[in-house]
Amino acid sequence: MAGLVDDDLIARLAGQARAQGVSLVGEGGLLQQLTKRVLEAALEGEMDSHLGSGKHVRAGRTSSGNARNGRRVKTVLTEAGPVELDVPRDRDGSFTPQIARKRQRRLSGVDDLVLSLTAKGLTTGEVSAHLAEVYGAEVSKETISTITDRVLDSMGEWQSRPLDRVYPVVFIDAIQVKIRDGQVANRPIYVALAVTADGHRDILGMWAGEHGDGEGAKFWLRVLTEIRNRGTQDVCIVVCDGLKGLPDAVATVWPRTVVQTCIVHLLRNSFKYASRKDWTAIAAALKPVYTAPSEQAALDRFAEFAAAWEQKYPAIVRLWTNAWAEMVPFLAFHTDIRSIICTTNAIESLNARFRRAVNARGHFPNELAAMKILYLTVMSLDPTGRGRQRWSNRWKAALNAFEITFDGRLSNPRT
Repeated sequence: MAGLVDDDLIARLAGQARAQGVSLVGEGGLLQQLTKRVLEAALEGEMDSHLGSGKHVRAGRTSSGNARNGRRVKTVLTEAGPVELDVPRDRDGSFTPQIARKRQRRLSGVDDLVLSLTAKGLTTGEVSAHLAEVYGAEVSKETISTITDRVLDSMGEWQSRPLDRVYPVVFIDAIQVKIRDGQVANRPIYVALAVTADGHRDILGMWAGEHGDGEGAKFWLRVLTEIRNRGTQDVCIVVCDGLKGLPDAVATVWPRTVVQTCIVHLLRNSFKYASRKDWTAIAAALKPVYTAPSEQAALDRFAEFAAAWEQKYPAIVRLWTNAWAEMVPFLAFHTDIRSIICTTNAIESLNARFRRAVNARGHFPNELAAMKILYLTVMSLDPTGRGRQRWSNRWKAALNAFEITFDGRLSNPRT
C-alpha cells in the first residue's frame, strides 16, 4: 500500500490546505474532502462495472440497455466525520453499491472503532463524546449499544467453538460484576483460561454464576461437560480458588485430572487477614512453604511460619491448613510445572483488562450486557478469537516435565 499514493502529491495537498487555511481534520477539512472524493470515485467505478460501460455511454449502446440516471445525496458517517456523498443511480434501479450500501449510514470502520473503544473500557457515553470531539460525528448512546449488540452472534460462536483435545493446565477464575436486577448486586462471571500443549494461552469461555449463595457441583458439572463436549477429552491440572463443588465435578468429567489450589490466590487471601505493613514479611515467610522440594519439607516450613505468625494472625494459619489438601499436589510437581502454575503475568494482565472494562461502567442492566463487554475485551486481546498469547519462553522444558509426570497424556490423549 505504501506505493499506491504518491508522497509528493500528499505533500502538495497538505501544503495547499495550510496555505488556504483549511484544516487537515474536522468539518470541511482536507481528510474529510479526500474521503468524499475517494468514496465517490469508488462508487462511480462500481457503476461502471455494473453497466459494463463508461460514464458517458448512452443507454442504447450498453449491453444491458441500462444507463446512469443522475445521483442521490446521502450522508454517511466515516472515521473522518460525516461525509455527504453523491451516489450514482441507474435507469432501471438495479444498481446496488457495496462501498456505501443502501440504507447504510455508517461505514464499517466506524463500527470497528466503536467496538475497539468499548473493548478498551469506554462507556457508551464516553464513546459518543469521543466520536463527537475527535471526528465531529454525532452518534447516540443507543446507536452505540446497537453496534455492540451485533457481536452477540459471534460471542455465541466463540463460546461454542471446538477446543483442543487436551490441555496441560486450565485456570478457573471469577470476575465480580455488578448486575442491576431489581437492585444492584455482585455476581460472578467465571473465566476458564488454559495453557495449550504448544504453550499458548487459550481463553476457553465465560459463564455467569447462578443465583444464590454460590455454585455447587451441579453448576460446575454443566460447565465442565460443555467444555468436554466441545472436544476437550482430558486436562492434566485444574487450578482454582476453593470453588465449592468444582473438585467433584472435575472427578466426574475428567477422572484423572489433578485439582490444585491456586497458590497466587492463596497468598492474596492471606494478605486479607494481615496489616499491609506485614505483607512483605508474610510473603517471605510463606515462600519456603510452597517452594519446598517435598511435602514433608513444606510441613516443616509451615510449622516455622505458624510458630512465628499464628499468635498475631491465626486466620492465615487456618486458611493454609484448610487448603492444604488441595495445595499438596503442587509439591509433587517438577519445578518447570510449578513455574507454569505460579506464572501470574498472563492471568493478571487479563484480569486487569476485565476489571478496567467492568469498573468503567459501575453496573450492568443484566448478565448478557456484562458478558458482551467481557467478550469484547477478549477480542481486543486477539482479534482471531482464540485469545492466545505465548505463556512462557521456557515452555519446552515444562512440556517435557508434563509428558513425564502425566504419562504422555498430552501427546496421546484418550478418546
